[in-house]
Amino acid sequence: MSATPGPRIVSVRRERLQRWLATFVERHGAATVRASGSRVDLVAADGARAEIAVPFPPLAQPDGGLDALVSHVDQTRRVGVILARKGGFAVGIFVGNTLVTSKVGSGYVQGKTKAGGWSQQRYARRRDNQSKKAYGEAADEVARILLPEQSSLDAVVTGGDKGAIAAVLADPRLERLAGLVQPGVLPVVDPRLRVLEAFPEAFLSVRIGLNELA
Repeated sequence: MSATPGPRIVSVRRERLQRWLATFVERHGAATVRASGSRVDLVAADGARAEIAVPFPPLAQPDGGLDALVSHVDQTRRVGVILARKGGFAVGIFVGNTLVTSKVGSGYVQGKTKAGGWSQQRYARRRDNQSKKAYGEAADEVARILLPEQSSLDAVVTGGDKGAIAAVLADPRLERLAGLVQPGVLPVVDPRLRVLEAFPEAFLSVRIGLNELA
């Protein structure tokens, strides 16, 4: 027996969500809607399914149908952003798509060496120290920019390297943000200012698991 294929993951920009939903129904027929605070499932007449992850949960009106989902997605939110990788970070606050405050920084982290023995251990210690310093600087900026605005933030989203984000958020000062940090670390190659400015396209998009029958 062949395994049932999993859903194909698509990312839909929030301004296109309403049209995407309408197209799904046009292609597959009237859909049954099942919703919770964190997920909306569509099951169409032909058996096609769409599993929609609610961004910035919970969905306030799970029984409000697709209109409630679109209204939830369209809300303008005040969102803190933390991007981090070895050697670089970016911190900012967005209102909707607009970056209203930010700080971008970089620090040197030595590359890996092919040397062995004592030299390899020395390089490893040096890299660890450089990484700790870079993550400490990032945590300082997160504390400076986001903590004073904590009560006004709807959420905090992260991007970059999972290990780097974990290291930054391990700073005890940032425990106050734990309830705002959204699950998952979005992919970011290089946390520069232009990348930060474009980041809303990623964190405001809606992730959908799509299973269309052949």
